[in-house]
Amino acid sequence: MQRLILRWAINALALYLAIGTGWISGIHPQNTQWWAILGLALVFGIVHALLRPLLKFLTCPLILITLGLFTLIINTALFWFTGWLGQYFNIGFTVEGFWPAFWGGLLVGVASAVLSVLLRSELKKD
Repeated sequence: MQRLILRWAINALALYLAIGTGWISGIHPQNTQWWAILGLALVFGIVHALLRPLLKFLTCPLILITLGLFTLIINTALFWFTGWLGQYFNIGFTVEGFWPAFWGGLLVGVASAVLSVLLRSELKKD
């Protein structure tokens, strides 16, 4: 249970960096309050848990041909879908085109990876 909560917090912080700070122009959040970011992190986790494995399986040949670079396109699509789905709960964000979604998905992925490495001892505990 502790790992799940820690993973949720990592996703929330990564999403805040991409959405709430305003570093990426073209991404407009509906709500930047802490509870909204936590709710969006929950939506993000559910979207990634359900859709990412399916998309990676269906696009496996493209991932192999591009030596894994197509996963960036999958991250972009999932980032955009998270914002679109979150709008129904008034916690989402709008993205003005492909490149802001690409940079947002990349920032969330990198921030999540860095935080996971920094907290790997906590994530390994049972």
